[in-house]
Formats: sequence, structure tokens, C-alpha cells
Amino acid sequence: MFKRSTLRLLGATTCGAFFLAGCANHLPQRSEHEERIERKLLSHSLQIDVGQPEVLELPQRRVRVHEQKVFEVTPFEVTRHYDRYTPYQPWREIYEVPLGAVAIVGGIGANVLNVVALGRIPDTATKDWISYGVAGINPFMNVESNGRSQQNLASIDEKRQDTRTDYSSLPWAERPVMIKAGNQSHELLTDRNGVLRLNLLDGPFADQDIARVGTLLLTVTDEQDATSAEATLMVSRTLRGKLREAHDLIYDDLEGADVEQWVHRVKRLSELGLEEEASELEQSLIELTRNDPELQAEFLRSLTQNAGRLAADPGED
Repeated sequence: MFKRSTLRLLGATTCGAFFLAGCANHLPQRSEHEERIERKLLSHSLQIDVGQPEVLELPQRRVRVHEQKVFEVTPFEVTRHYDRYTPYQPWREIYEVPLGAVAIVGGIGANVLNVVALGRIPDTATKDWISYGVAGINPFMNVESNGRSQQNLASIDEKRQDTRTDYSSLPWAERPVMIKAGNQSHELLTDRNGVLRLNLLDGPFADQDIARVGTLLLTVTDEQDATSAEATLMVSRTLRGKLREAHDLIYDDLEGADVEQWVHRVKRLSELGLEEEASELEQSLIELTRNDPELQAEFLRSLTQNAGRLAADPGED
């Protein structure tokens, strides 16, 4: 009894599997083509260009940082093959069976006429109608339908192309640069072009006795693979002698001083060879006196007479 039940179950399972396998109406296989690129990093380096000369004679310097990479590039032609089929839906047999019968009759008639017409009737009538009809009258199969077809990935073919080497050199854009000045370290950011604007009279250096520092050590590091680079900038003895005085000229209280002292500060910075700092202080004082036209006019007049400088209010048209 047990053996007979087992045989029945096995038979039902086999028939069910055969039934399900026969439900799908298979369509022509479809293929997709694309190119896949594999990039293998061969080398990675960072480069710091501190400019010339390597000894600072002025407090400002533009430092450029570049990132260089070498890749081994291998292209592949990839072809994916898909098996396509029309899934079986029993309710569609309600109209497919009668339409299939009509298609078979029409296909047979078309083949008869094709003999008379010496083969001039297109295959869509002589062959496709009969194929549609046979699938239509089969109660366990739907006719082909591209609109509701489904697909499964059948296989993938890859063809390797010739390998080439690619080089890239990009700016270290908006990335940190560590600067060790004496016993202190400062982190500054490059701009989007990979340029670091170093100014020993500005930023974190303004709060440090930078006049005692003879060497600046610049370091950049890529945390992803620990690639790093270093560069050294020497600070000349002459510049170090100017920095402390220049710092006081720029950062001492301006509002507590008179016009004569303002002019002296601007003139002295210029005499020290720090023309850019002199111009920045000059414009700061013009902005400071914007709400007092008489004081501003006196300052501009004194600049011209006592310092030989021609300054203009940047706010004027």
C-alpha cells in the first residue's frame, strides 16, 4: 500500500513538472552587449611644489599640491544571453483557442494560394499563421507575446581586449596640508585648484612667535592608502627679523592710534619690503574710516604727503 502511494505521488510530481515546463512558449534568445573596464592601480604619489626660491624672503607663498596615479586599464566586451518566454496564463485560452483554429485555416488557405501565386505570398501568412494557430489551440500553451514576455539570464561571455596604461594628475583640491612650524603643527586646506596660500602673518601663524621658526615642514597624506609626501621651506634670517615688527604693525590696536601713526604703519611695512601687507593695512584703514568722511580724507591726504602713496576708497565707483 505504501509503495503504491509513493508511485502515485512520484507520477503526479513528474506530470506536474512536465505540465509546468510545457506551459512556457519560448521566444528567440536575446543578447545584450556592453563594455566593462577594469582599472588596477599601479602607483600612487603626491607632489608638493613649494615654488622658487626654496628660502622664503616674503611672508606669503603659493604652494601647489598634485596627486598622480598610474592605472593598468583592461577593457572587456561583455555579452549577456537571455532566454525569453511567454508565461502561461490559462484564462487566455478562452480567446486563443478559437483564434488559433481560424489562424490554422487561414494559414492552410494561404499556403494553397501560395502554390498558385508561385511563392509570392509572404511567410507571415503561410508560416506564421500556422505557428500562431498551433500554439493557440494548444490548451497548455499561450501564443508568443513580446509585450508580456519574461526573460532569464542564460550565460555571460567576456572577451578581453588589449591592456593599456593610463596616467592621471589632479590637484589636491580642498584637502588638508599639515605644516610643522617649530614645535607647533597647523592644518590648512588647499583651494579647488590644489593651491595652498601660505601667509606667515595670517591665520594660525599670527598667534605664534613665527620669527623664531627657521624651517617649515609641509606634509600631505592620503588616508586611504597612507601615501604621503613632504617638502621643506626655509625661512630666511632677514624675513624672520621683519616678522615680529610686521606683526605688531598689523595687529596692534588701530582705533587707539591717530592718523599719523596709521600712516607710519603703512609706510614702515612698505619700507620692510612687505608691499602686499602694506596695501592690505591701507585698505583696512580706509574701511575703518568709511563712516567718518573727514577723518578718511585726512588719512588719504597724509598717505600722499608723508608716505608718497596714492590710495583710493575701494567702495567708490
